[in-house]
Amino acid sequence: MQPDNHLRLYRPTIAAPPSDFRGTMRWRYGDTNPVVAAVAEDARVEVGDLVWHPPESSIRPAREAALWIDEPYTPELLQQFFCWGFLGVAMQRSETGEAAPIRVATTGVFVFDAPEGRYRLGTLMGPAVSNDGSVLRDQCVAVVSATSRAIGRVEKCEPTAQASVLVRIYSQVMAPIVA
Repeated sequence: MQPDNHLRLYRPTIAAPPSDFRGTMRWRYGDTNPVVAAVAEDARVEVGDLVWHPPESSIRPAREAALWIDEPYTPELLQQFFCWGFLGVAMQRSETGEAAPIRVATTGVFVFDAPEGRYRLGTLMGPAVSNDGSVLRDQCVAVVSATSRAIGRVEKCEPTAQASVLVRIYSQVMAPIVA
């Protein structure tokens, strides 16, 4: 068994980004279909963060998903857990202690940091996991093998390896109702 695949019950101390970090506007094109959502009072959200709507709470950045799992988990389970409540990409920031709602894009094409490589059109992308496999990264994505761990698909194929990728996101919370 690879070290990355061990089950773990881990309660990380989630450090918010440095106070001078202001996030990155990641939207490139396409309708964003924004919603306005309240941010949890004890959470800090930056522009460009992947955000989710956990059960019985206000929205939170991706890095906090691990705090909501009460059982041992793998990096794959953490990604899946996050994707069940994936709301979108923050288009406004919210400091810790502010309970004011922010605008969140639920669709559209965004550029995200990613492991350097060439990505095929339509490749499933999900939230990237930290090197130790314990938390999700707020503004990074990685290739995933299952739709249950995906937040979107690669929108543009580059001719050379890149350390970023264009992804068309799909909110799970605001997904279209299918009859």
